[in-house]
Amino acid sequence: MTQDDQTWAARAACATVEPDQLFGKGAEQRDARSLCFACPVRMDCLAEALNSESSFGVWGGLTERERRALLRRFPEVDDWGLWLQREDDELVAEIHARRAPPHPGPGALRLVRSPAVGLPTPCAGL
Repeated sequence: MTQDDQTWAARAACATVEPDQLFGKGAEQRDARSLCFACPVRMDCLAEALNSESSFGVWGGLTERERRALLRRFPEVDDWGLWLQREDDELVAEIHARRAPPHPGPGALRLVRSPAVGLPTPCAGL
């Protein structure tokens, strides 16, 4: 998918939803996210939002805060569509899950950058 290719948008689960529903706060975000997790083009949507650094709304099941965290954690990524296709990464698998990412807390799995090699490393309960 190229950044200009938005043919996926017509197939999105939210294509007939009022845009205001996708750009809300709190409970409105939870409702929008639940729509995303059943969407056939969810990863295309998320890749578009990450590639364009969209600052507002729910895209591909992630809130603006979650997308900002990904952009900060992986500044070297220049094609999020390719990055999201990786099959050897625990974080990518978590993003592909058809549910909201777990909130950080005791026992939650979060990935941090390993200082030795710069690769994501699982760290429990940070």
